[in-house]
Amino acid sequence: MLLFSISWGTISGWWAPVCLLLGVLYAWLLYRQPVNLPDKFRYALAVLRALAVFFIAFLLVSPLVRSVSYKSGKPLILIAQDNSGSINTFHPANLNPSQFVDDLSKLKQQLGDGYEVHEFNFGHGLDNGLSKSFSAKQTNIAAALHQLNDRYVNQNIGAVILATDGLYNQGSDPQYEARNFKANIFTIALGDTIPRRDLLIGNVNYNKTAFLGNDFEIEVLAEAWQSKGETMHLTVTEDGRQVNSQLITINTDAFKKVVTIKLNADKKGIHRFNINIAPVKNELSVQNNSETIYVEVLDVKQKILLLYDGPHPDVTVIRQAIESNKNYEFKASLVTDMGAIKLSDYSVVILYQPSATTFNALKELVTKSKTPLWYMLGAQADIIDFNARQKLTRILASRQEMQEVFAQPVPDFSSFTLSDSTVQKISRMPPLLAPFGTYSASAANGVLFKQRIGSITTSYPLLLFGDEGGRRIGVLTGEGLWHWQLAEYQAYGNHHALEELFSQGVQYLTANANRQRFRAYPSKNIFDEGENVLLNAELYNDALELINTPDVKIDLKNADNKSYSFLFTRNGQSYQLDAGALPVGEYTYTANTKLGNRLLTATGQLTVKPLNLEIRQSAADHQLLRNIARQSGGEMLPPSQISRLVDLIKKNDNIKTLVYEDTHYSDIIDVKWVFFLILALLGAEWFLRKREGEV
Repeated sequence: MLLFSISWGTISGWWAPVCLLLGVLYAWLLYRQPVNLPDKFRYALAVLRALAVFFIAFLLVSPLVRSVSYKSGKPLILIAQDNSGSINTFHPANLNPSQFVDDLSKLKQQLGDGYEVHEFNFGHGLDNGLSKSFSAKQTNIAAALHQLNDRYVNQNIGAVILATDGLYNQGSDPQYEARNFKANIFTIALGDTIPRRDLLIGNVNYNKTAFLGNDFEIEVLAEAWQSKGETMHLTVTEDGRQVNSQLITINTDAFKKVVTIKLNADKKGIHRFNINIAPVKNELSVQNNSETIYVEVLDVKQKILLLYDGPHPDVTVIRQAIESNKNYEFKASLVTDMGAIKLSDYSVVILYQPSATTFNALKELVTKSKTPLWYMLGAQADIIDFNARQKLTRILASRQEMQEVFAQPVPDFSSFTLSDSTVQKISRMPPLLAPFGTYSASAANGVLFKQRIGSITTSYPLLLFGDEGGRRIGVLTGEGLWHWQLAEYQAYGNHHALEELFSQGVQYLTANANRQRFRAYPSKNIFDEGENVLLNAELYNDALELINTPDVKIDLKNADNKSYSFLFTRNGQSYQLDAGALPVGEYTYTANTKLGNRLLTATGQLTVKPLNLEIRQSAADHQLLRNIARQSGGEMLPPSQISRLVDLIKKNDNIKTLVYEDTHYSDIIDVKWVFFLILALLGAEWFLRKREGEV
């Protein structure tokens, strides 16, 4: 239904009678003298003219036309079905998961036309429609609820039907996300809560890197259910060679023990460790009896030096972020205390808010050395000296002022890759303080984050990287990283985004320290099953300038000698390859290109490890589902009572059709029928006078 009315806004409504008076006056002047027409006919013509002039004058006054439309919105019923592997692996004998999906799909028909039913399935993320594949390797219930809430925000959500076993291995506690729904949540309790005879590896804690010749530890959480009196046989193999074996007595039906295993890093490279528990008789599942991890043994650590003029909380943040990567050895020093430091021992030097004094003390390092530098600017930095010492970016500041700037990701950045979650987290961080002025950047595709001032995204760089005469340089133009650290921990309970940012930044700066002409390397050494394998390649000419003119080819070969061939794509001044999701296994690769008459080759290895998160826990968590349903006013149901949902929804007075009012304002001159009305009035008057011979 659509209703129209006049809204005067800032115009006085008294202009309407003035317009009408003007139309009457005009008609009186035109038809006041006797003409060769009957009086009644003359009066009719006068009325037509008066109305036409009234509407024309009314258009000049230009009031607003207020249109109100009313639309009815059916209640939305959102069905979210768990499509993870645990649903099909651990279920009661009387439940057929495939048949359950068929029963769930019938709800749409049973509810009828009075409801709008939308169906989804979820694992790591949310997908449209129901599914019988149960192939998802991860379960993130909180993310599925969050995506549903975002997709249907401000709509008439009547009820959410959540069909799952309550087991999740990704994301936060779904109870907190469920509180954001203003609708009832009905949970369907899948899975089996009765513990069954099962031995499994609950978790493995380990460092992904170790250093040659050192001992390192692996912590294994060994669990056993309904197996009291049995003996657990735990073995660890390294690249197929057994390196540890233990016998553990199981003394309860709900047995858990953390087993610490000490190993030695005696050989450089990436090593595969298989942790296995021997199965026992009548065990529910043997898929969760083994776990594979990969540890990279390094020959030497990269040494990172940070020099600063005065104390600042950012220095501690940088230290913690870099030291989280075991590949790096970090040292921070005041410039005044650096006399005993040998700069050539360090792979990267970070200059935090360098002053004119710092630049003078480090003149040899800044102007002649090829050691990579990472400038971090702030209120105490000398901008004039900074502009003179490097060409990556230039700051024209007319006064010593700072301004708040937010981090805005740049999609075209190609020097290295950050995970999507890290980029999103940093884009939501509090502002940094950057020198007020005009910025320019010379590095093509070198800007990782631009400055966003308020809601306006500028072209000014906040964090950028580049290569200058064979030396790699990074520049952070703002200070206040300690705000980022506090904000990330408050929101996510960790510092993963900052740690990844500094780890990747330092890795980029040190990557070509040995001046290799051609490099090909994966974005990380170990990829999860189903994850896209990303590789990068760099090619330098004789002047050590980054180029990407020739083609770069790569062959990936697994343990079965099956080969996968790809061609890198050009990205900025380097190369990138998205090889997609590769089968589980260990891969060696050989990349080659031709520079002039020289054939250049780069080799390496990577691993795609299997994901078995869905089989680590067999007992369903129905208490979680009961809590979610109770706090939202819904109800938890077993799969056998799925038909009750129709009655529960139809009898719920809170689930009903809503009528939405939509008000729209427009200028009266935009209303087309007013034009045609004026045209009809003048046309009728002209036609009548013409017929009577008065025109």
